[in-house]
Amino acid sequence: MSVDPSKPPKLVLDEFIATALSATPQSLHPYFEAFRNLYTRKLWHQLTLKLFEFFDDPQSQPYRVDVFERFVRDFESKINQLRLVEMGVKVSKEIENPQVHLSFLTSLLSRIDRTKAQEAYVLLLATIAHVKLMYGDLEGTKADMDEAWKILDPLEGVDPGVNAAYYSVAADYYKARAEYAPYYRNSLLYLACVDLEKDMTPEERLVRAHDLGISAFLGDTIYNFGELLMHPILDALDGTPHEWIKKLLFTFNEGNIGKFEALAPLFPKEPILQENYAFLRQKICLMALIESVFKRSADNRTMSFQTIAEETRLPIDEVEHLVMKALSLKLIRGSLDQVDQKAQITWVQPRVLSREQIGGLANRLDEWVNKLNATERRIAPEVLTTA
Repeated sequence: MSVDPSKPPKLVLDEFIATALSATPQSLHPYFEAFRNLYTRKLWHQLTLKLFEFFDDPQSQPYRVDVFERFVRDFESKINQLRLVEMGVKVSKEIENPQVHLSFLTSLLSRIDRTKAQEAYVLLLATIAHVKLMYGDLEGTKADMDEAWKILDPLEGVDPGVNAAYYSVAADYYKARAEYAPYYRNSLLYLACVDLEKDMTPEERLVRAHDLGISAFLGDTIYNFGELLMHPILDALDGTPHEWIKKLLFTFNEGNIGKFEALAPLFPKEPILQENYAFLRQKICLMALIESVFKRSADNRTMSFQTIAEETRLPIDEVEHLVMKALSLKLIRGSLDQVDQKAQITWVQPRVLSREQIGGLANRLDEWVNKLNATERRIAPEVLTTA
């Protein structure tokens, strides 16, 4: 079906309804009778709701583009522009020809007031960017994403569907470019805008969880998996061949090199992890260093290179480079004493803790409280005497 981007001829309602009734199944006829009634009474909000019902009906699929182009376009300026765009996006999915698909959406975009209907404009622009990405136009996708972000960034109280559309195309764009850290960030932002059960199929949840795991491992600036580890999207991996990826995520978060080495034989199942084994090995060593520092009390964070080598299972001559890497990534703060071969750590990056780590933290708090109590008991007689 071709789509004419120019303004269609004025609607002749009775003619449109008569043609629709003769061309569609009996089960769809009540929709068209309702369209006639609501249009005649100029009940635009109710008509919008009825149109959504129609477009959601599986039997309407072959007729959606025609109804939008011949009927909706006649009164599109009278209805909520965001709802109009949502309808247009839904309808556009029925157009198989790439050129016609883009023409349909860009024509609709030209009819949306960018200033008065900003959310609608962003939603449609993000959708166009996604279509361009599907057809391999990465440059066009990025240009539309950037334009959409300029409008979206300062807006407040944005409809979740608008945010979801932007973050979805941004995540997919960075996935296509194998840029793991930006994919990770935008994908988590996308998940914050959707209902996992209603808006994503089990297959989509599995793919998203898998891709997030891979990007967490390979992102060169991602050393805090907390937001992902707390997200229910990871449950999609349970009971699947990819369940070991979830275990590996928790292993990294714990900085557990032993568990990492136990899971390493599974890496060939994900060739990209096997190809980046050296990077992953360094990453788990950095996580092990963070964990080693975290487990120590604040007054016991001067560590010898020998201790760090044992904790990270690295040769002692590689320890200095590891600590410098951790300092440059701002995972820790402190200083190095190359002469005495010691590292003094003053701060470690906060992160989400496992049950075992929380237990260790609780034990340290108990020790601290006990020390305070002992100090109080020791100085109490002196205070009383002075008083």
